Amino acid sequence: MTRLYRLLLHIVLAAGALLMALPFLWMVLTSLKTFAESMQAPPTLIPASWQFGNYAKVFEETDFLRYFGNTLLLTVVKTAGQLLFCSMAAFAFATMRFPGKNALFLLLLSVMMLPHQISLIPTFLLVKELHWLDTYYALTVPGLASAFGIFLLRQFFLSIPAELGEAARVDGASFPRIYARVYLPLSAPGLLSLSIFVVMAAWNDFLNPLVMTSSDEMRTLSLAVASFVGEFSTDYPLMMAAACMAVLPLIVLFAALQRYFIQGIALTGMKS
Repeated sequence: MTRLYRLLLHIVLAAGALLMALPFLWMVLTSLKTFAESMQAPPTLIPASWQFGNYAKVFEETDFLRYFGNTLLLTVVKTAGQLLFCSMAAFAFATMRFPGKNALFLLLLSVMMLPHQISLIPTFLLVKELHWLDTYYALTVPGLASAFGIFLLRQFFLSIPAELGEAARVDGASFPRIYARVYLPLSAPGLLSLSIFVVMAAWNDFLNPLVMTSSDEMRTLSLAVASFVGEFSTDYPLMMAAACMAVLPLIVLFAALQRYFIQGIALTGMKS
């Protein structure tokens, strides 16, 4: 009975995995079709003729390398900023005692329940007043910290024995020194987990660059993919080719660091 149950379980999981992979497979195969073939009905899965030149056309019709560089820059800056600022705030919530700590943390948790779109207009108005519109500041500074990053690292810091910090205090170490020499070295898995979440969010961000930028030089990969959607028609093969190249770094990152991604999800359910 157990063997039969495991067999059925594997069949169900394999079917689910295939179902999840089907949209990605469709994207890859569509990127290798001609425009006429991508529009025919009923649609076909396998291309009649493999159009590998679609990938070259993406570079010919768009400044794809510039968009890749913009996306890479804002991803690196956002990741570095969140690792620094979120870890400092998380350390304070996890180890320090100060008036209003619990109320402030409750407020932080309530912020996580609000959709990002609610803060988009106030952020836009603030960026406009600072004359940052259509600059790298508009794409990076608002994302240098997040409530989720603080919460995630706080949960990880709580798993570190408090005796280690207390021993360092007895030896005369200050809070900044305990943070830098005790907690950060022991928090490498948690920091890496946060990095994965931030990289994925920043790399796929579409709404913020759309609202905060207007020039072609400031476009990101998400906007580059959307640029193939025309007023009267959409070049699906080129759009899918651009999407394949845009998502490739994330696939490599997730494949290499998936255990930290899963660990990061598990951290959010640890003790408070």
